[in-house]
Amino acid sequence: MQSYPRRGGRSSIHLQSWPAYDPELGASDTFTLVVQVNGKLRERFEVPVDISEDDAKQMALASPKVRAHTDGHELQRLLYVPGRLVNIVVR
Repeated sequence: MQSYPRRGGRSSIHLQSWPAYDPELGASDTFTLVVQVNGKLRERFEVPVDISEDDAKQMALASPKVRAHTDGHELQRLLYVPGRLVNIVVR
């Protein structure tokens, strides 16, 4: 095996092993929850990954930006897609 001391290594890079995959390094504690009203983006929140459906819906409905588009309208549908969004349909 040939040595490469000028480059700081002991052997050629093609003889080195690949780094091991660690799923903990790629995991995140939060995600961006998107809130749509009638299909249009109205708000974004950084929330914990383990947020419950009820908490996500309450947070979305309590937002002043969302309330500006829902107050005075009849709530038709409230859909939660885990890890993605809350979609509010009003009439």
